[in-house]
Amino acid sequence: MEKHDLLFKEPIARWDEALPLGNGLTGCLLWGDGAPLRFSLDRGDLWDLRLAPEVLDERFTYAELIDCVRRGDQEELQARFDSSYERYPYPTKLPAGRLELRMEQPADQVVSRLALREACAHVDLSFGSRTMQVSSFLHAENGLGYMRIAGEAGMSGKLAVVPPDYTGIHEEGGDHDVFNTSLTRLGFPAATLHEEGGLCWFHQKTLLELEYAIIVGERESAEGERLVVYAIAANHDGEAWLEEAKRKVKAALAEGYDGALRDHAAWWKLYWDKSSISLPDEEAEGMWLLTNYLLASCSRKGAPPMPLQGVWTADEGKLPPWKGDYHNDLNTQLSYWHYMKANRLEEGESFIDFLWELRPAARAFAQSFYDAPGINLPSVMTLKGGAMCGWPMYSLSITNHIWLCQAFDHYWLYTGDRTFLREKAYIYFKESAECVLRWLTPGEDGKLRLPVSSSPEFHDNRLAAWLDPMSNYDVALLMYLFRRLADMAERLELHEECNRWSAVLTQLPELAVNERDVLMVNPEESLTESHRHFSHMMAVYPLQLLDPRNSERDKKVVGASIYNLEVLGKGQWVGFSFAWAAAMYAQQGNGEAAIYHLQQMWRYLCSPNGFHLNGDFRNAGVTMFHYRPFTLESNFAAISALQDMLLHADGGTLRVFPAIPAEWAEREVAFRDFRGEMGIVISARMCAGQLEYVELRAERAGAFRLQNDFSGERLHLHRDGKTEVVVCGRNEIADIPLEAGESCTVTLMK
Repeated sequence: MEKHDLLFKEPIARWDEALPLGNGLTGCLLWGDGAPLRFSLDRGDLWDLRLAPEVLDERFTYAELIDCVRRGDQEELQARFDSSYERYPYPTKLPAGRLELRMEQPADQVVSRLALREACAHVDLSFGSRTMQVSSFLHAENGLGYMRIAGEAGMSGKLAVVPPDYTGIHEEGGDHDVFNTSLTRLGFPAATLHEEGGLCWFHQKTLLELEYAIIVGERESAEGERLVVYAIAANHDGEAWLEEAKRKVKAALAEGYDGALRDHAAWWKLYWDKSSISLPDEEAEGMWLLTNYLLASCSRKGAPPMPLQGVWTADEGKLPPWKGDYHNDLNTQLSYWHYMKANRLEEGESFIDFLWELRPAARAFAQSFYDAPGINLPSVMTLKGGAMCGWPMYSLSITNHIWLCQAFDHYWLYTGDRTFLREKAYIYFKESAECVLRWLTPGEDGKLRLPVSSSPEFHDNRLAAWLDPMSNYDVALLMYLFRRLADMAERLELHEECNRWSAVLTQLPELAVNERDVLMVNPEESLTESHRHFSHMMAVYPLQLLDPRNSERDKKVVGASIYNLEVLGKGQWVGFSFAWAAAMYAQQGNGEAAIYHLQQMWRYLCSPNGFHLNGDFRNAGVTMFHYRPFTLESNFAAISALQDMLLHADGGTLRVFPAIPAEWAEREVAFRDFRGEMGIVISARMCAGQLEYVELRAERAGAFRLQNDFSGERLHLHRDGKTEVVVCGRNEIADIPLEAGESCTVTLMK
């Protein structure tokens, strides 16, 4: 057992505390006491895609929304753009079903372990003097699930395949909120159960074209062990999808467990080799490892990107929290903050590919809802980009889509791939701008403005949430959009287009700052109470429009705005608030505050298995929210902040260990193969307060800027067996030219 493996010495009683397995498309949660031992299964593309009637109504338009806002007609706003989210159970993510290993009685003792590096779960069950061992994994490449069950005579248990309960009794008019909606409200027919040729399965039909099944086969080895193989198949897979899945299960049974495990473990070894960290803080190091495990488990190139719960849909007979949807007012964006620096490109490309492939849907939505050219995606949407409604100031915000654009910007900046810049990033930004420009018009002051504005999620779903003048959230996103467009166009030598975007930028209003130098919600309102969403501070992070390193004014505003959060307190924070605050502290260079906020989230708002549960479900007094709806975005945002403590790579300047706590600095800290901008890969090590080395490896030729944040005024550059000395005082920057494929090790002269 490795030190960061998950280990539980009591039975796991809840699905959101289970051992999570995943291969990007399918997921499994392993939990229970043996009566039964549950394998709660999921697949990322199982959705009920029916749209609410309101979304299909010809009056479902931005123009109608604007009219309702200007008339102050809250009743009509909710009826037309909001209430269908709770009125109808669809559209929604669907659970796949469950396997159950059923013993005659609960085990006297259950020890469960998740081996992170091999992505394999192990459960030891004791029944008096008799024992049983279950090992299981979801194959990283062939998509199948495997179990090996070993036990004394009579201890093998009965395996059952259990479909979701779509046909039970529910009370009409009962509790239908997004946390308590029964699966039975979907109205699906009961699954049919089948057995044939040593296999058993259920076949589930829905009310649209989707059909799916869980197919299970098993055999006994010469040593008396049971091998179980299962597949989660759907008619997305091809015309003969069910027969093909049966064939794959039978073939895998014949090939056996050990060879499949070797191939699976080999994939994971290559994954772990991409980067690593070494910290004196075991909790932080373990959470980095666990979260990167979760990334590869629920986000894989060729599969859908993670929605709110990744590939682990709730197993409670209800819809998943918030219907397991794609929330684009924060959640999807935060989920893909960290992967670039962690050097997990292929796993994160799932999100980029998804957004790119949804351009036809985004174009159709821009036309039908916004009456505009270009592209725009709903902020609460289905797997196929369909609008799901909800609070309209956020679910139908025209600017939230700009935050999605940042995924393309990050990918271009970190890889330095000019082909990607030209053929995808710039196009995505430009098409997004075309939609927004349709609705930007000059106000009385001559500055461009949107007809309605908001700032997620201030004033919740009240009329007061519609802001006038325009919010800092909207202004910051518009500034970011046109600033990045101008920069991209300049790099691509599109001079006329560069001038066009620059001209729009000059017509935008300034960010609103109050007399205390604090960023406001909008020019008429400052934040006066604790709030979970820092949308008014987008310019600080993640857009980083304000640069405290180059501007005293920016430094003052950033510092005052962060201090204002401290004054207002954490009473109304949720998990992502702590992760976002940690990211801002890391950018500020305040490692003590950054790690404190990460610790608060990990210890009080995360399940024992690491899943982020949004609220202070332990009732520790950390926040006022004491619920536990599972979502993943905060796990990834927290690790992004942790990585920012180890490496700043924004703005083209590299800074190693810019925000680590003093205790770490006096011990030993290292990271290997983190990614910086323009295709540079960085490793560094610090011991007893002294920088030991920084290693740079260039994937593309360029001059890379390294800031000296350490004592010593000369740097040693070691490459090609030669050493050169660069004079570089503290806080000064050394330019280090490298050819593609060239490496350089930097040390400080003693």
